[in-house]
Amino acid sequence: MADSARPHLLLVNLGTPAAPTPEAVRAFLAEFLSDPAVVDLPRWIWRPILNRMVLRSRPQRVAEMYESIWSDRGSPLRVATEQMADAARARGACTVSTAYRYGEPSLDAEMQRLARDHRGPVIVVPLFPQRTDATTGTAFRRAREAAARAGIADRCREALVSPSDAGYISALAARCRETFAGTPPDHLVISFHGIPVRYDRREGREYTRDCTATTDALLAALDWPRGKATLAYQSKFGPEPWLTPATAPVIEELARKGVRRVAVVTPGFLTHGLETLEEIGIRARESFVAAGGAELRLVGTVEDHPAMIDSLVRLATPEIGAAACIA
Repeated sequence: MADSARPHLLLVNLGTPAAPTPEAVRAFLAEFLSDPAVVDLPRWIWRPILNRMVLRSRPQRVAEMYESIWSDRGSPLRVATEQMADAARARGACTVSTAYRYGEPSLDAEMQRLARDHRGPVIVVPLFPQRTDATTGTAFRRAREAAARAGIADRCREALVSPSDAGYISALAARCRETFAGTPPDHLVISFHGIPVRYDRREGREYTRDCTATTDALLAALDWPRGKATLAYQSKFGPEPWLTPATAPVIEELARKGVRRVAVVTPGFLTHGLETLEEIGIRARESFVAAGGAELRLVGTVEDHPAMIDSLVRLATPEIGAAACIA
């Protein structure tokens, strides 16, 4: 079968600034924080706050955070996402490309390219196993809109990585074992990206159920005692109540209680980025040590682990993937 007629796996990640500079970060935040799925305040209230306060005060500070994790190859999130695509492509079962909900290459640009160059089905897979409108929901909506504008909506399908998918959990457990390196930590913190409490309530608590399902499956795969693990939520933004417990206070309290060695795994992030490398790997580690802890280890994200890639490729194969797709 010619490449242009084979199934095409489109991996959709959140996105990243083009560079660790205030100008690039401002452009990224403007797009990200203008999405009603991320901040659902009435536009007449939120727009002035965003333009006159947030986009003036935050870009410099956030750019410095990105600078602390940027590599010679660029954004860690982009590098890892492309590595996942390369690994999936090497399986030979489908063609593969990437797009980002915010930033470039955009879903619009990629759908236009696929309309020109590809004739087969397109399977859109957001790289977020835990469902919420702020991630999977907005990714699917933008993909549908982009596919419709490109004239290929009839060829697009939507698929999700289950929060307890066997390959995903196997990859997570393997990353934990690699990080433990024969010396298990005293406590394992399982940190997911937070969302406002009212978002979760509005969505029927689907997100927190998915986070719990991933946690349960990971602890079972590791044969890890529940008394030595804590599910927490990170990356709070804004004044309203978000899901708790919050990761930073959990980590500091563990240190104050005499826990010496902590590992933090971030299952909601399939690739490393600012929220893992800087928020956990730098700031949380410093806070843990300052509170009396000895060592905080950040578990690697699943990225291109073979078990994770196998699960992604299965979503694109018609005989297997169709059952997991959401039309």
